[in-house]
Amino acid sequence: MEFLNGTQPQHDLTYNDVFMVPSRSAVTSRMDVDLTTPDGVGTTVPVVVANMTAVSGKRMAETVARRGAVAILPQDIPVDAIRGTVSAVKSAHPVYETPIVVEPGSPVAQVLSVMGKRAHHAAVVVEDGRPLGIVTEADCAEVDRFAQVRDVMQAPGLTVPEGTDVREAFDLLDREHLDLAPVVSGDSLVGVVTRRGLLRSAIYKPALDGQGRLRIGGAVGINGDVRARAEAVLSFGVDVLVVDTAHGHQDKMIDVLPSVREARDAHEQATGVRVPLVAGNVVSAEGARDLAAAGADIIKVGVGPGAMCTTRMMTGVGRPQFSAVLECAAAAKDVGASVWADGGVKYPRDVALALSAGAASVMIGSWLAGTYESPGDLQRDGSERLFKESFGMASARAVSNRTRDRSAFDRARLALFEEGISSSRMYLDPDRPGVEDVLDQIVSGVRSAFTYAGAETIGHFHSRAVVGIQGAAGYDEGRPRHTSW
Repeated sequence: MEFLNGTQPQHDLTYNDVFMVPSRSAVTSRMDVDLTTPDGVGTTVPVVVANMTAVSGKRMAETVARRGAVAILPQDIPVDAIRGTVSAVKSAHPVYETPIVVEPGSPVAQVLSVMGKRAHHAAVVVEDGRPLGIVTEADCAEVDRFAQVRDVMQAPGLTVPEGTDVREAFDLLDREHLDLAPVVSGDSLVGVVTRRGLLRSAIYKPALDGQGRLRIGGAVGINGDVRARAEAVLSFGVDVLVVDTAHGHQDKMIDVLPSVREARDAHEQATGVRVPLVAGNVVSAEGARDLAAAGADIIKVGVGPGAMCTTRMMTGVGRPQFSAVLECAAAAKDVGASVWADGGVKYPRDVALALSAGAASVMIGSWLAGTYESPGDLQRDGSERLFKESFGMASARAVSNRTRDRSAFDRARLALFEEGISSSRMYLDPDRPGVEDVLDQIVSGVRSAFTYAGAETIGHFHSRAVVGIQGAAGYDEGRPRHTSW
């Protein structure tokens, strides 16, 4: 990346402070852009779902992996839960969506309680493995909650044989004016497809491991028996391992990283599978170099830019994110490592700018908390707007979860000091309520940014991007107006 007219900034920059200048380009279509990440993670779009309890879980992980991204499971959840989640994601179909399955005798109330877990808002009624019908929210409207599903379900109308070409499957649904259909192998249910999902399957390339299974990552902290925890998480089959703490440039992190790397290397020798090791967070060249020297393949960059983080207001510590990514990416490149830009993105432009600064991928948290696939329960406010509850990973709530094995006194004392929001409403965007909708928006914007720069790959974009500096008026000028002025 280079600054417009060679102008070097005199102060650190946020994403709002910068813009990208078009360059002469031979890339005529955004579909000619390859967003495969250069960090060895195996993702085909540069998006990582943050290891936040309110954001990353089973549904999120399998959904984003089908579209080429990867989700990182939080360090706070029990080891057995990590094992179960990794197993479920690895057993999920790489193309067909995992259906919500109910039995014919299930009450309508049960169906409604799980309907919001998938963007398609439908459940498949199954008996002895065979799909008998489809039930939607509309079918359950004004129906006694104790009524049985068999009384409100619709006939499937159409089933799609496993292995049907995505174009052919789309034409089948379109011909029957259906938005969803079960996929079957013989008489047995395999998954479901939607018209929009089939279109996405023709555009995105899933993030798959060497065995053709969906990719997923896991995080560990720096306290306790870190090596044992890392060995356990690796044994479950994660594809990337994150060693995570708010202040990554500290002796404890640098002390534990070599042992985690040893565990990773032993796992590679035993399985033949190399799992990239990520560590963070830092915001300086020195921090990036130190973590790389201690064994990290990828450095996580960002202190305080996240929507749920109060670190900068509480402590004064942090750094404007664009400058942090720019400096850390350059330092990491010098020692053969990559960086993830963690936090501070609110629009697709921010993702593109993070990549222009040298990031291999961009970690996103709160932006994805308000989607159907995040782990929280779907709720409605007084005006019937849908939302999910989110919280920061340094908040009192998260600290309480992380220290559940300590004494009541110790937990209460730690809860006095928090650097994150413990409860926030993340509203679902009516136009983009699912994580795939958000990914469409991000990928569309990033692909288009690459065409403006004349870049076909992320590595090419790193060298081709030309960035200028703007004031608040310049940023405001670029914002669309949804009403007249």
